[in-house]
Amino acid sequence: MFPSVWRFHVSPYVNDGVDWLLNRFATGFDGISVFISSILSAIQTGLNFIPWWLYVVLVGFAVWRSTGKKVSAILLASLTVCIGLFGLWALALETLSIILASVLISLVLGIPLGVMIAEYPRSASFMKPILDGMQTMPSFVYLIPAMMFFGLGKVPAVFATLIYSMPPVIRLTALGLQQVPKPAQEAAIAYGATRWQLLKEVRIPLAMPGIMAGINQTTMMALAMVVVCAMIGARGLGQEVLLSINRIDVGRGFESGMSIVIMAVVIDRITQGLGKKWEPKKR
Repeated sequence: MFPSVWRFHVSPYVNDGVDWLLNRFATGFDGISVFISSILSAIQTGLNFIPWWLYVVLVGFAVWRSTGKKVSAILLASLTVCIGLFGLWALALETLSIILASVLISLVLGIPLGVMIAEYPRSASFMKPILDGMQTMPSFVYLIPAMMFFGLGKVPAVFATLIYSMPPVIRLTALGLQQVPKPAQEAAIAYGATRWQLLKEVRIPLAMPGIMAGINQTTMMALAMVVVCAMIGARGLGQEVLLSINRIDVGRGFESGMSIVIMAVVIDRITQGLGKKWEPKKR
């Protein structure tokens, strides 16, 4: 057994730090909560305004435009109807609103951070350990600070999902920029491109396949985390999964699980197809 006299717990210091943050920056957390709530409210209002049949059409059109496959477009559009047949359409829209809000904030924060890592390699030594911790920390742990800072509901769900899903877009944005061919950059510099022009006109366009892969992975991780966030009152399809577990209702769990799978497949196919459109054409 490990010697008991050597034990040292950091949990009291962590709890004291959280209490200090809550007491010192309570107004700031309230402002963040209002900001996230406004984004969620706007997205939710927009989603509820669209009729269900238009969603089906939009899914088919988006899949067809991104992949170029009519059969896949018809199949995925038909599968989307199953969510409504299960009576889970409203809950699916709630889940979608949390995903969209989380992914939007993740991209606004993550892509610039990925650019910073690629432009300033020294920042990678500081960012990589943080990203490693964000990706390896069990997803349930993120629910604790989210509840402490923002209470229960959709706002802490967005906060927890944001932390969990942001690392892929940061890493893959940086990787895509670092893998831009040197000859292309040297040619742009030879023509007098500034550092900003080089980044905007050459490096980012050539790194778009990697950036789109990061967006795809961030979206998938956000969808997975939204289900976990049902434990802190996020509602949506995750709530149905949680209720089916508590009541050992296999049928209800199957319907809600299949609805999540359908949403994941649709989002994955669309984002993957958009990523492939940015890949250089083979001669």
